[in-house]
Amino acid sequence: MTACLRAAALYNLAWGAWTILFPKHFWSLVGMPAPEYLFLWQCIGMIVGVYGVGYWFAANDVARHWPIVLVGFLGKIFGPIGFVQAHFIDGAVPLRFGWTLITNDLIWWLPFAAMLVFAYRAHERERARHIERLDADAAELQTALISDGPARGISISTLSEQRPVLLVFLRHLGCTFCREAAADLRDRRGTIEAAATIVVVTMSPPAESRTFLAGYGLSDVDVVSDPDRTLYRAMELRRGSIGQLFGPRVWLRGVVAGLFARHFVGGLRGDGLQMPGAFVISRGRVIAAFRHRDAADRPDYCAMVTS
Repeated sequence: MTACLRAAALYNLAWGAWTILFPKHFWSLVGMPAPEYLFLWQCIGMIVGVYGVGYWFAANDVARHWPIVLVGFLGKIFGPIGFVQAHFIDGAVPLRFGWTLITNDLIWWLPFAAMLVFAYRAHERERARHIERLDADAAELQTALISDGPARGISISTLSEQRPVLLVFLRHLGCTFCREAAADLRDRRGTIEAAATIVVVTMSPPAESRTFLAGYGLSDVDVVSDPDRTLYRAMELRRGSIGQLFGPRVWLRGVVAGLFARHFVGGLRGDGLQMPGAFVISRGRVIAAFRHRDAADRPDYCAMVTS
């Protein structure tokens, strides 16, 4: 498929360049007078050449860039349809004009169709894998017991059978943005709890997590202690990169949240590289997810539970 698309790219670039640089040559080959407005013909050459650029990049990953292949395939279908109308219905062009359809369109029908079938099957496989991951998440939620709070000893999955659960994963408890997240939960608690039960996941022991949350008026919120980061990994929350943890945006937001909003910075308690996240769980299934692009991302918890 890569070789096919690269060949299509080179052909389109060559055909486009030929049409732009020698706009009268094609018309002389088919024995027709050149159109009065040659720049329109050259514009067609430009469009064909631009398709070539798209094909070249799509060749790197057909399954991912299938829309480019689809657009090209549709063009190769509609072009011959237009010729049939122009020749057999309108009588506007001679039959020899159709020779260009062979190399421009017809020879690409089967390979482009095969690539679209391949892309469809690849997406179906990815969808199946996604469902498997959801099943794995559900299994992990079933075994993850709430360590402290009103629902202590109950699994997240079981709790979500009663009403949706807003599952908030914090980084280490000294993180400025985790302190900001706790303040956001406190300030929006009424709206959130009208639609969902709040459960906070930390890497710290339950007592330490409870002390931290109590400082934000969340002493009675359910807590899950996950020091081994088992649940973090199950929900695909990974360790962050240098840019995600210490990029310019993180520093800027850190100054705003830490100094101006007075959340400050505490000691490192937990894995300092762990990324946070938030999920809405209903009947053991993830129905909404927010995985931070960087440590400074700020989820809209109210929108998550009410959408």
